[in-house]
Amino acid sequence: MSQTVRSCAPDAAGHCVTCADEALPATVLRVGPAAGLALVAVQDAETEIDISLVDDVVVGDVLLVHGGVAIAHTERADER
Repeated sequence: MSQTVRSCAPDAAGHCVTCADEALPATVLRVGPAAGLALVAVQDAETEIDISLVDDVVVGDVLLVHGGVAIAHTERADER
């Protein structure tokens, strides 16, 4: 029997159930020339994050970011 375990899934308050830190949605502004980095807008600020754990990131995607690392897509640009 296979079971999927999701770590850093936000609870009802938006905090990580694993470490109690907050995971935030971030909109991709630019995918960097260096593999695995992107510039994103998160909480009215721009910051660079690690996107190496998430596949096929493009400008306009909304990613769930925890500790400066994208952990999942929440909305894809082509789904809007």
